Amino acid sequence: MRMTKYILKRLSIVALTLFILLTIVFFMFRVIPGDPVSMFIDSGLDKESQELMMKMYGLDKPLWDQYVIYIKGVLHGDFGNSFTYSKPVLDVIGERFLNTLVLTTTSLLIAFSVGITAGSYLAWHRNTKIDLFGTVMALIIRCAPVFWTGMILLTVFAFKLDWLPLGGMTTVGSNFTSFWDKIFSLDFLKHLILPAITSALYSMATPTLLMRTSMLEVIKEDYIELAYAKGLSDRNVRIRHAMRTALLPVVTIFAVQAGLAIGGSVLVETVFRWPGMGREIVLAVASRDYPMAQGAFLFIGFTTISFNLLADVLYAYLDPRVSL
Repeated sequence: MRMTKYILKRLSIVALTLFILLTIVFFMFRVIPGDPVSMFIDSGLDKESQELMMKMYGLDKPLWDQYVIYIKGVLHGDFGNSFTYSKPVLDVIGERFLNTLVLTTTSLLIAFSVGITAGSYLAWHRNTKIDLFGTVMALIIRCAPVFWTGMILLTVFAFKLDWLPLGGMTTVGSNFTSFWDKIFSLDFLKHLILPAITSALYSMATPTLLMRTSMLEVIKEDYIELAYAKGLSDRNVRIRHAMRTALLPVVTIFAVQAGLAIGGSVLVETVFRWPGMGREIVLAVASRDYPMAQGAFLFIGFTTISFNLLADVLYAYLDPRVSL
């Protein structure tokens, strides 16, 4: 009963947060300088034709009426039509979101796999030069701007060595029978490596340092000494006993990191010209495509908030004291 009440409370907060986000996004794009009409309506058209197009997109109505219409549309799953693509926003977002999901999933798997392993290794060799070097490197990579890291990798592996492509998701002119055929192709893999590694490097510090801290607490427990007393090997004690217990806080933080990775994909996708949600937001803002920018922001916001909700519920499940 207490857990149910806690979840309902969190859901109500999520609903309020989404409403505030929707309102901010709607008005934010209308106060920035620039006229969206000039971006998609030819100035050579006669006044009557321009007014007709304004009416078609609902831009002839007062701002408050546009806001009410937009709220009603979102509640019915209608985010409007993109000015740039001349088709429903959800149709465009669906494809872009899958591209972002592939990139962020790959980067998170790399970040947490390497981070968990490195963190446990550093903790097991605490107060040594390896521990000091690994901790400092994790902090440096975390503090480095993700776009700067991406440009460095592009310069080395694309420009200088010419091992990997400069950007994009596939080679121009490539034809694939389906989305799955594309993502399992060698060409797609080559394009995925640099943006995935860039994003993974930025996300890797959190699981590394968290795992190290958690392991330092675990290795002080009595059952670790008992495992050694039983004659188990050092590797066996570290992996089967210490790491399993230390993983708990790392697993719970994964949901939060997933939300942050999707929300922070804008810079990585822009640097590598990856056709995902982040890059689409940049293009939509530049072209004053209100419906596209609003839909993309809301979609990323909803995903981030959902992952945070998952983390909250997971914390409460693992530690019931949180729900109090």
